[in-house]
Amino acid sequence: SIRMEPVGNLYIRDEADEELKKGTVCIIAGGTGNPFFTTDTAAVLRAVELKADLLLKGTRVDGVYTADPEKEPAAEKFDRVSFDEVISRRLKVMDSTAFTMCRENRMPVIVFNMNIPGNLIKNVSGKQTGTLIYPS
Repeated sequence: SIRMEPVGNLYIRDEADEELKKGTVCIIAGGTGNPFFTTDTAAVLRAVELKADLLLKGTRVDGVYTADPEKEPAAEKFDRVSFDEVISRRLKVMDSTAFTMCRENRMPVIVFNMNIPGNLIKNVSGKQTGTLIYPS
C-alpha cells in the first residue's frame, strides 16, 4: 500500500467521524492495504463503519445495465434497481464481498461514470447521475 498524505489525510475512522459531524464531506479513496480486499470492498467497509447514507461507486460506465454495455450495444440502463434484482439478473456491479456487505447493511449505492467532469459533484449534491441500487 502507498500512503496518500500528499493527496489527503490518512484515514482514521474517529477523525473521519468527527469531520462528518462537523458537516464536512469526506471523500475516501483507495484500498485497505490488505490483500484479498478490492477497492470496492474497502469503500463499502468505510461507508458501513461511518454509517454513511450512501455509497458512490465511480466507474467507467454511467450506471448498471442489463448486460455489459461495452460488449452488448443493446444493453439497457437502469435508473434504479434493487439489490435483489441485481442478484436475480446476475448483473455485474462490484465484487461479491462488497456487494454482500452493501446488501446486508442496507447501504444504497449509486454507480456513475467518474470520467465525466462534474458527475461526482452532482451525485454528492443529490443530483443522481447513474443508477441507484437500493435495499429491497
